[in-house]
Amino acid sequence: MTHSTQAASSADVCTQGSKHTVTIERMSYGSAGIAHLPSGLCVFVEGGMWGDVCTIEITSLSKHFAQARLVSLIEPSELRCEPAFSDNVLAGGAPWSHLMYEAQLSAKQSIVSDALSRVAHLSQETIQTLLKPIIPAKKQWGYRNKIELSTYTDNGTLCIGMFDVQTKRFVPVSQCPLGNEMITKAAKAAQGALQFVARSQDIGLERVGIRASVRTRSLEVALWTKASSFPRSYVANMLNSAIPEATSVVRVLTKGQRRVRKVVGVERLSGEGSWREQLAGRTMRISAPSFFQVHTRAAETLISCVLDALCVKPTEKAFDLYCGAGTFTLPLADACMNVVGVEAQGTSINDLKRCIERESYTNITAVCGDSFREFPHTDADVIVVDPPRAGLAPEVIAKLNAQKARAIAYVSCDPITLSRDIQRFCAAGVYTPVSIVPVDVFPQSFHVECVTLLERVN
Repeated sequence: MTHSTQAASSADVCTQGSKHTVTIERMSYGSAGIAHLPSGLCVFVEGGMWGDVCTIEITSLSKHFAQARLVSLIEPSELRCEPAFSDNVLAGGAPWSHLMYEAQLSAKQSIVSDALSRVAHLSQETIQTLLKPIIPAKKQWGYRNKIELSTYTDNGTLCIGMFDVQTKRFVPVSQCPLGNEMITKAAKAAQGALQFVARSQDIGLERVGIRASVRTRSLEVALWTKASSFPRSYVANMLNSAIPEATSVVRVLTKGQRRVRKVVGVERLSGEGSWREQLAGRTMRISAPSFFQVHTRAAETLISCVLDALCVKPTEKAFDLYCGAGTFTLPLADACMNVVGVEAQGTSINDLKRCIERESYTNITAVCGDSFREFPHTDADVIVVDPPRAGLAPEVIAKLNAQKARAIAYVSCDPITLSRDIQRFCAAGVYTPVSIVPVDVFPQSFHVECVTLLERVN
């Protein structure tokens, strides 16, 4: 039951700054818990965990909902746990670390179910049939193979760390508990070396990416900088001295305004010039700007879910749209006759082409371009789509509906846009969802991936 009192006179008055006592009913698709006031107004409570009875203060108010901060806990939830690391160390990157892991899984399952109901307009009976139990992660900490560090200058001093997504504070790097065992040491060493360099010259550093594989022991430091003069040898020597384990140091050159900045080149400063990871039994080389799943074991789970759902036959043909560097393309090529992979990011498609050549694949066609404009003109029996968080554009869904593949595996990192696209597929009447498998790729956060199987109706 939801409680509500106010320190002032009336419990029903909700204004900015007013205080209330509420029970957190569930977790939102975000860092906040959800509660309701007696009036029925929905409140998103930052810091609130599922089951907490707490005092909150309204921080903003709109017609349909309010936002609030947690002031004090009256009855902590039985689902709360003592976080393994302080908020300052986590820098907002693990907003659910106060929630027991089993409760995190349950909350993510509910988030997907709620999105399917509210956005896709599916009945509870249909959702219960479609939605399978979430697949948990094998590791809840130390699972990331990549971190990115932000930079800013304070009184002439280069600061490297993370911006806390909740408090907006800048937090220097001390630990990286979500990163694998190689990352924290490399991040601290890179921070010290780059700050030393910056004392004598401006290197135009925008951010630092660190990728580390516990399987291949490959470790890459990527410096994202403006396309201007740069002391290549000096910076490379400093980083190699500070991080002798580094197998690659590269510079990613960018141009344009921050929000629309484009990659205009990648320079190898030392080492291999790319990062190596072993995924599903094969070694992949990934360029610094290229997308790659940050949780390698979970990526293998996604691959298994896709292949199990599609049941690909050796005589079948496949498309892989938004294919990246080939996470699904390569396993598909091992299972079927041929695959056409389409990817808009140039570095990713080049990584895939190099892998095709290196591994002597003869049944993969890699196409660089937008999935709508470069939609394959050949036939396919099965299709994989793994779009960015924005989901599928309506014109891409129209293209998918116009071809004759028997099944589509839709890999999604956002339950809202997935549900929107499922509704669009259902409205067209060509494909219908058969199963939805949530996968916990990002423990300690609200993010959840889903693999949805859509089958042709006729």
